[in-house]
Amino acid sequence: MESNVQSRRIALLSNVNMNAVIRILRQDAQVYEAEGYGNELGILKNPASSYHAFRPEITFLVMDVLELLGHEMSQPAAKTAIESWFAGLESALAKECIYYIGDAYLWGAELDAAGVRTEISGPEALWNEELQALCGRHANVRILPYHRLITKLGEENAFSAKMWYMGRILLSGEAGKRLAALILDRVRIEYRTAKKVLALDLDNTLWGGLAGEHEESPVVLSEEHTGLAYKNLQRVILQMQRQGVLLVIVSKNNEEDALEILERHPHMVLRPEHFAALRINWKAKNENLREIAQELNLGLDSFVFWDDNPQERLLVSRMLPEVTVPEFPGKAEELAPAMTEIYHAYFEKAALTAEDLDKTAQYADNARRNRLQQDAGSFEDYLSRLQIVVTRVDASEHVNRLTDLLNKTNQFNLTTRRHTVAEVQAMTEDAGKRIFLYRVEDCFGDYGVVAALIADVAGEIPVIEEFVMSCRVMGKNIEQGILTHVESCLRAEGFARVRGIYKPTAKSKPVEELYPKMGYVRTDTNGCTADGGGICYELSLGETSGRAFVGELREQ
Repeated sequence: MESNVQSRRIALLSNVNMNAVIRILRQDAQVYEAEGYGNELGILKNPASSYHAFRPEITFLVMDVLELLGHEMSQPAAKTAIESWFAGLESALAKECIYYIGDAYLWGAELDAAGVRTEISGPEALWNEELQALCGRHANVRILPYHRLITKLGEENAFSAKMWYMGRILLSGEAGKRLAALILDRVRIEYRTAKKVLALDLDNTLWGGLAGEHEESPVVLSEEHTGLAYKNLQRVILQMQRQGVLLVIVSKNNEEDALEILERHPHMVLRPEHFAALRINWKAKNENLREIAQELNLGLDSFVFWDDNPQERLLVSRMLPEVTVPEFPGKAEELAPAMTEIYHAYFEKAALTAEDLDKTAQYADNARRNRLQQDAGSFEDYLSRLQIVVTRVDASEHVNRLTDLLNKTNQFNLTTRRHTVAEVQAMTEDAGKRIFLYRVEDCFGDYGVVAALIADVAGEIPVIEEFVMSCRVMGKNIEQGILTHVESCLRAEGFARVRGIYKPTAKSKPVEELYPKMGYVRTDTNGCTADGGGICYELSLGETSGRAFVGELREQ
């Protein structure tokens, strides 16, 4: 879900003077400005405050922890003050808002005399532990990397003693600019659709030199000099893969030569198992990218292509304009920083789900499923051998994943509505909604949480407002099992009929006939949705037999 930053309402609260940062932010967003500073919890807790009248979508809290502690850094006193502040904050959190809270960086006149860093690291660790725990309890709370911002800039450049004494202005002009940029970047990331696939060349990209010519000129990959630059690039890419980025290789090489390096070179950080697909051949790279997109069942607009050869980059840009093709750095020492920028620009997410952290394994399992389908005697035999298990899970425990499904699913999406995390959180607590969220597994592994259906039961006839399913489990008749289960649950609540809605989009063609195939009858009902539009279908809840789901459906 892309979003214009200018249209977003944000708030920046602190216990020190942040007026300069707010003025910078106002050039690009609608920003709440508190009257003074140091009363951040009071503002949040008071429903009649101007903050609540402003209704920010995202609230940023950047605290001077040393001031919050009253400059008392003993462990017991710091622990009491920090726990008290977080308890007060947690009691004021609103489900309709997203919160970013800065991690701790202590700075003050007396700290240079403290002698050892442990005097400072103790309170910082206490703060960060409480912050991590709060994020674990609330899906709409995030960490703002304030400490990293200060560390990169350096204390002498980040803080100004003169400005502190003049007006309790903690940050220097440059640090204020960087904090504003960080905040705006978080707003952008919060609402954008991240890319999914990083397609990589090999020669002079993941390593220096050419595979297959190592007898005369060994590939450049080591713990020293230029070889270390390539190794560090791979270390960055590995971290991206661990954050849910799918890696694929698209390289013109003899496959045997390239695989020898990938599998056996002592300094390779990335191994074949880190890649979701390999295309090591002499075909045109645009053709290979099309094949991979089809294999992974992903759109080409979710790909980023990285190659040292300007001719290959030009070819892909012209033949596949949906693919993002960044420039390639001219120096080896720029490789890792350039890839870090690519991660932040295209792949970084506001919050990670369990599915994000296990994507490569999921796609590898899918390749084995495809081979099983080719070997099966019939489609029914294939489904039977898969041993599919669909389990309903508690939506309140998977708010971020549910938000991802609603916002990023296009093909199997009956209404294509988009929602913020806060809106999804509110739905999980709404007595008039029934949220059916499902995990799918089979004999090869766990797909993760991949399907969701939301029904509004406030009226006489329940309305299926949302029905989404990941493309990774399409084509296995799982939707038939889910609909049958939902209808059974609604029937158990005493409902006699159920209504479904389909809103056509360019990408949702695969489900345009879903309701008719499931026995639903098109109606002329007007106003079947609050926002109007869509095609309405209805079904008597006594007419749900004959569905062709091969598998087991469980309640958690």
